[in-house]
Amino acid sequence: MTNANVLANRLREVILNGTWIANTNYKAQLEGLEYTIATAKVKNLNTIAVLAQHVHYYIKGITNVFVNGKLEISDKYSFDFPPITSQQQWDNFLEKFWKDAEQLANHIEQLNDEQLQSVFVKKEYGSFQRNIDGMIEHAYYHLGQVTLIQKILFGED
Repeated sequence: MTNANVLANRLREVILNGTWIANTNYKAQLEGLEYTIATAKVKNLNTIAVLAQHVHYYIKGITNVFVNGKLEISDKYSFDFPPITSQQQWDNFLEKFWKDAEQLANHIEQLNDEQLQSVFVKKEYGSFQRNIDGMIEHAYYHLGQVTLIQKILFGED
């Protein structure tokens, strides 16, 4: 298995189908979740929906680099999303989240080792591998928040 395949599979694990690191993934946590739960506020924490959209924001941003070579996202906008106000909007978002994660994984798989080590947009951003690894780690970080918020909302210990 190539390094690119390993990275693509790690992305799929955290978003779509894995249980190795966190014993869960975004799809397992979010699919079938009512939008009222996904958008419920717990104290001053971000909602589950906002955290999922935040992770998706970076997936789309990195995908855009593969498609047109441009990084057009900014951390300062990474939590700015219109509110989700219906189950249909939530379900549509989730469908796009799964599709876009798979699309990015497919792009990653096409990289050879030299491309993985090449500059990601600007030298100061590091390599493709560093940015993909960082995005995956970032996704796991927020997955932990999602699961904890669900435990609070469902009254689990």
